[in-house]
Amino acid sequence: MNPILYAIPVFFLSIAIEALLGWRRGQKIYDLSDAITSLQFGVLSQVSGVFYKLISLGIYSFISSHAALQRWPSNSVGAWIAALILYDFCYYWLHRCSHEIGVLWAAHVVHHSSEYYNLSTALRQTSTGTLFGWIFYIPMALLGVSPVMFVTVGLIDLLYQYWVHTELIGRLGWFDRVFVSPSNHRVHHGQNDYCIDRNYGGILIVWDRLFGSFVEEREGEPICFGIRKALHSFNPIWGNVHHYVDMWHAMCGAKGVGAKLSAWIAPPGGWREGPVEHFETANFVRYRSATAASLKYVAVGGYIFLNVAATVFLIKFEVLNQTNYVFAVVSALGLAVLAWLIGAALMRRPPQPSRERH
Repeated sequence: MNPILYAIPVFFLSIAIEALLGWRRGQKIYDLSDAITSLQFGVLSQVSGVFYKLISLGIYSFISSHAALQRWPSNSVGAWIAALILYDFCYYWLHRCSHEIGVLWAAHVVHHSSEYYNLSTALRQTSTGTLFGWIFYIPMALLGVSPVMFVTVGLIDLLYQYWVHTELIGRLGWFDRVFVSPSNHRVHHGQNDYCIDRNYGGILIVWDRLFGSFVEEREGEPICFGIRKALHSFNPIWGNVHHYVDMWHAMCGAKGVGAKLSAWIAPPGGWREGPVEHFETANFVRYRSATAASLKYVAVGGYIFLNVAATVFLIKFEVLNQTNYVFAVVSALGLAVLAWLIGAALMRRPPQPSRERH
């Protein structure tokens, strides 16, 4: 069974505790609509992951079986630690390239689209990242890391990153200099000028120190979270495709093969004319939709149903085959439609009183 399913109760409990602590400290670290949206992104990511296994793990297993230079021992603690470090190194370069190559950013932008920074943000994951992300882990297959070891250390790396998405934990001294921590990962999610394209590490921040992408969190300068071109939507379907749409329009409007190709591979915004604008933190206002209170309750109920349905989906379709593939696709589309409807409810504004002319 998908190990993430066992972590779901821990996710919900820790989110509730963080929200309570933030409320008691008088910090506005959660917005209900934003949190539900983040959780929906997470559900859709897990659902899409069922299909991506055929691509990512299938290719990895093939390379590992037919082209590996050696075989790593699975009964050695040192081998497991080395595999985890190697995975984190590959993740650093995937993460860095996801900020520097447009088509990779189109997938990764999902994770940065929330203007809040909390544990629910950690679950705001892409549904398209595996399309190209598997390429960065080919060296592990070539070096002989088995598929089981690869999947296990990948899960450890992913789960580690959950706890660093919080504003409630400050500086941690020496820990900040070696490992990814809430302080240096807050920088990564910031829109402030000094935060852009910094601190890519998954578990170890030493990669950033080695390759010149590290910067410390500044005291006295509050970080504004989110992306420069704000999403302004609680629809997880649009959130997953909006940058692909932007790149498509840019390609269609570009003249020449080189310019059209640049729309897909240039850094985010690199195909636009003009310099990157300076970000004024004083002018930052978080996006809020004047959603009717009743619709928020409907959205919460809808998400609970979506989460239960997705859990059943992940259990039933843990292994895809010719018999259940079509049913899995139809079920996944149904879950996507439900997520879209929940997002639409969160975007719905209450009716405004009519103004009669006198």
